[in-house]
Amino acid sequence: MAGRIEDYALIGDMQTAALVCRDGTVDWLCLPRFDSHAIFAGLLGTEEHGFWRLGPAYASDQQPPTAARRSYRGDSLILESEWDTQRGTVRVTDFMPPRDGAPQLIRIVEGVSGRVPMRSALRMRFSYGRVVPWVHKHEGRTVAVAGPDSVWFDTSAETYGKSLTTYADFTVAPGDRIAFTISWEPSHKEPPPLPEPEQSLEATEDFWREWVDHCTYHGPYREAVVRSLITLKALTYGPTGGIVAAPTTSLPEDIGGVRNWDYRYTWLRDAAITLSSLLRTGYREEARAWREWLLRAVAGDPENLQIMYGIAGERELGEAELDWLPGYENSGPVRVGNGAAHQLQLDVYGEVTEALHLAHMTGLARNDYASLLQLKLIRYLEDHWQEPDEGIWEVRGPRRHFVHSKVMAWVAVDRTIKLIESGDADGPLERWRELRDDIHRDVCERGYDKERNTFTQSYGSKELDASLLLIPQMGFLPPDDKRVIGTIEAIQRELSTSDGFILRYPTTSGDENVDGLPGDEGAFLACSFWMADDLAMIGRVDEARKLFEKLLSLRNDLGLLAEEWDPRLQRQVGNFPQAFSHVPLIDTALRLTASGAYGG
Repeated sequence: MAGRIEDYALIGDMQTAALVCRDGTVDWLCLPRFDSHAIFAGLLGTEEHGFWRLGPAYASDQQPPTAARRSYRGDSLILESEWDTQRGTVRVTDFMPPRDGAPQLIRIVEGVSGRVPMRSALRMRFSYGRVVPWVHKHEGRTVAVAGPDSVWFDTSAETYGKSLTTYADFTVAPGDRIAFTISWEPSHKEPPPLPEPEQSLEATEDFWREWVDHCTYHGPYREAVVRSLITLKALTYGPTGGIVAAPTTSLPEDIGGVRNWDYRYTWLRDAAITLSSLLRTGYREEARAWREWLLRAVAGDPENLQIMYGIAGERELGEAELDWLPGYENSGPVRVGNGAAHQLQLDVYGEVTEALHLAHMTGLARNDYASLLQLKLIRYLEDHWQEPDEGIWEVRGPRRHFVHSKVMAWVAVDRTIKLIESGDADGPLERWRELRDDIHRDVCERGYDKERNTFTQSYGSKELDASLLLIPQMGFLPPDDKRVIGTIEAIQRELSTSDGFILRYPTTSGDENVDGLPGDEGAFLACSFWMADDLAMIGRVDEARKLFEKLLSLRNDLGLLAEEWDPRLQRQVGNFPQAFSHVPLIDTALRLTASGAYGG
């Protein structure tokens, strides 16, 4: 059985990523891209669906031992795990070098003390655990082939096959270093070059050191901010600049439930807010690459803007269920693809426009088509902002007039007006100023409950929604407006869990499921960070700091966050690690630092 979600570490090469458990098992890896089929899918099934365990040997009737210590090497994505055994101590270093050629996962075993018996057990299963590859020797190397894929396994340790698994049993003493590498290559091509593990380790460490050196944040939360930035960089698909929401699919928002989605795609919303955090911490090259990705993905068809695309800009992300996988802790179905791709979510226009505006304001070199795209998006909104949509949370129930969607439509128009006023674009300024006023008036009249002094999830609804916390952050109303303060306090009362974290919205209202799905979900971590932001904005800075630091305590030992926190089970849930959790962590740290609201 797979470990708890927070038991996993992330390693990656900016094109794909692997999850490594505390016991030294790689339970998830898609090759060659984030959205490719998994060759290790044990995370969503059993060992029969693929895994690679490397650690101290243990008896067959025992559980594999977990590492006594693990950490990333400095500010990098190089994972170091150490086991203390009766016979000594051993260290395993796991990493994926940023690649020019074949993707590689490299694992180096190092003896620290004593003589420690070790075992590598490699079970490759292609197509998400469904296909057993043909494993054979080729010029002294082990290769697994199935259809278009081949994975090459290289090590100096002696290997043998048993029960459709490749094993290596060996012993390490102080100073011994034994490397294991898997490399992917299309099966019709020549074998990939022999790996050079030690040189690759040095190059990988240099890459991350140089990248982190560009970070402009040096405040009291630097460790958490840098780890989040590294995670966001790891979720960026280097060849195109697209940013995945998470490197996993179908990790459940509700253990045992059906709220299981594929997040290995580029949501415009998630990518736009990621871009914002990167720009505010000094990473302009990533911002430029994402802007170029956006322009390619949208192409000449902004009227048919999708909420998400493939990492190279693909539009068709058809959703399917993998019925041979039981799901993480039997949380089925396992889904690949995402049927929400063609939903109407009007807030996306605001997030994209806000990102383009911020890029412009921070001095990113002007791109005439980016400005033209922004104007086209507003012309679309002129005709469609009054329509109901599925909203930020991608409800699979009926469309509604979501207040957050209307607010973000206002943001799109407001930022475009600012672009025109700066002289960097031409457009019907007066007409769009009227449009901006019309949207603002509509939201304040139809999305606000005067009796309760709070904005509501949608027009005519009594329900609340944590996305309303973004109203002051987007500048729709000032933080000291009584309607803003009332909304913050209402969300605290009605959407807080027992431990003070924030739910997205009530999943049920009476006998109905608000979002069209059965079951429940945990506290959405981004919403809790938004609450901390808002509390700081309205002057409750001590309360904001305490909530923020409580949120930091939910990170696993490596500083990683999933999508949600289950207050009942006291564990992380949802896809992991999640960009939409790490981005607001960075934003809140910046806000608290600017306000001086931090301890110590």
